[in-house]
Amino acid sequence: MTNKLYYENPNIQSFHAKVIEQQQDYVVLSKTAFYPTGGGQPHDLGLLNDVEVTNVEIVDGEIRHFINNPLPENTLEVKGQLDWKRRFDHMQQHAGQHILSAAFEQLFGFQTVSFHLGKDTVTIDLNAAEVTEAQLIEVELSANQVILENHPIETKWITEEELSNFHLRKATSVKENIRLVIIPDYDYNACGGTHPSSTGQVRAIKILQTEKQKKLVRVEFICGERILTHLHRKHQVLVNLVSTLSTPEDKIINAAKNLLAQNSALEKEIKDLSNSLLTYKARELRENSDGTTITCILENRSMQELQKLAKLVIQDTPQSMCILVSHNDDKLQIVVAKGSNVVQSMKDLITHILPFIHGKGGGNENMAQGGGDKIITSEQLIEIAKSYIH
Repeated sequence: MTNKLYYENPNIQSFHAKVIEQQQDYVVLSKTAFYPTGGGQPHDLGLLNDVEVTNVEIVDGEIRHFINNPLPENTLEVKGQLDWKRRFDHMQQHAGQHILSAAFEQLFGFQTVSFHLGKDTVTIDLNAAEVTEAQLIEVELSANQVILENHPIETKWITEEELSNFHLRKATSVKENIRLVIIPDYDYNACGGTHPSSTGQVRAIKILQTEKQKKLVRVEFICGERILTHLHRKHQVLVNLVSTLSTPEDKIINAAKNLLAQNSALEKEIKDLSNSLLTYKARELRENSDGTTITCILENRSMQELQKLAKLVIQDTPQSMCILVSHNDDKLQIVVAKGSNVVQSMKDLITHILPFIHGKGGGNENMAQGGGDKIITSEQLIEIAKSYIH
């Protein structure tokens, strides 16, 4: 069995070990400092004799170090080198989760039912119907006070019989070789993850947001170096906004609201102008038509615009039918519509037309539409549509 150095000393960054099993894509070692995925904490990364370790998992009771290239045949010993930045980040986040979960439970009785350590943020799911902003502030302050006080973080191996001596925050299903992570007089929890030796090494905890998840509340947060990374990213965004809007930092929100209001007003104006143009175009098509079937070829028009125009064309001409085609790059779109006195079904009409452009669409008795490939011209498509009018 592999000796788990990450439990003996989680601060080990390099080590030497014998190769017990060697395969093309993984190796098993006599001892390892590489933490395998488990308990919500991702695996470590690093090198074995300059070969990249891409994953570490426990499979059939053995710790497998998956590598991106095979080790030389009959390799007897390797030097392991951890990606320490990643490992220490995981230690900070995992310890921070213990502190935050304990704060939620001690202050408000909210139990943590699940935990996920992601690449950028960490989440816990609380057994709570709601968590208020005031509660989040109180929990965050309490958790950061525990960090500031720099309590020791200890580990202890116990038996099932000894469990009753400890007030665990969460019951464990493990029956033997139970590992406790302890912040004395604050938190006792069964855990197989890696942690720093004191709460001060977590540095800080920042709650980012909450989200309702069925009967639970998901809390997203970050710890340690991730807070600096997050702050730097937010600061760069703020600096760019100040420069772009030529507005002081304390007036950014009002400037953004003003821009949104202006944009909304412009969108309405554009919509009104577009409707006016469509109304003018519909009148022009009716006036220039020499029969009851009104047709028009357009370019780069949306389906919504075609539908609006078709409605405007037929609204004052109950005996007419309208066929509109728009060619957009290598696609054709078509809308057919009828006046109130026309009997023919537009849904049936579009069904006959669309196969000619390998198209799809649908509609109802009064208007139908569809689109397909531009394998014939717009003029040919209109002639095909007219040929099915009766």
